[in-house]
Amino acid sequence: MTARQDALDLVFKALADSTRRLFLDRLRRQNGQTLTELCSSLGMARQSATQHLDLLVQANLVVVVRRGRERLHYLNPAPINEIGERWIAAYDAPRLAALSAIRDRAEEYAMPETTTTVPTYVYVTYIQATAEQVWKALTDADLTAQYWHHANVSDWQVGSPWEHRRVDGSDVVDVVGTVLQVEAPTRLTVTFEDSPEEERVNGPSVVTFLIEPHADIVRLTVTHENLPDVEARNRMSGGWPAVIANLKSLLETGTVMPTAPWETPAAKTS
Repeated sequence: MTARQDALDLVFKALADSTRRLFLDRLRRQNGQTLTELCSSLGMARQSATQHLDLLVQANLVVVVRRGRERLHYLNPAPINEIGERWIAAYDAPRLAALSAIRDRAEEYAMPETTTTVPTYVYVTYIQATAEQVWKALTDADLTAQYWHHANVSDWQVGSPWEHRRVDGSDVVDVVGTVLQVEAPTRLTVTFEDSPEEERVNGPSVVTFLIEPHADIVRLTVTHENLPDVEARNRMSGGWPAVIANLKSLLETGTVMPTAPWETPAAKTS
């Protein structure tokens, strides 16, 4: 049995329990919760809740991010996305996507309008590569051009600007930002402004790439914070998995995917 099969077994085991699915639903509605917040109104002992969360973390369905003394829990859609690619996309993805869109639209009409804080987006994946290789893939303009179809251009020094520049000959810059933190080859933090002409009271969104080596593989965590609205978060939840999947393919096989992941029907309906 391969490591990937073992990982999928953990995901299916974690999803088999209704309490763990409830935790995932709560994080889907409001990401970045503490243990106390997740347990509220459940009438469950903290020890039992911790055991359920530990299984979700082992399955990579939940990621824990430390903020000071707090441990915040974030939903990681990567394993569920892999299940979708393996068990759904290969069969009848277009029809299922259409049915899902109809259901989601009906639920939107049925739900009352509420004002909520836009949750942070977190995505985690594992790549068979070294930390140095992943770092270079994130910061080398020629490599980003291969898997992202944009060149990420900067000298990658703290305080320097960076540009997300098209490589179709137009040299159009779709995203700009400032480098906030550089700890090569493990952490890179930048501001991310895809509409720099718009002034935001809370400032630009912030993206952090955390690269953690584990033996001969790397755990890559992408955290996108301070997003302006739910629509922006939905765009990122469809965009980041596609980009990182192409990066992973390049590093593990030497080539990008034959079709850009963000151009597939599933990506367009995210």
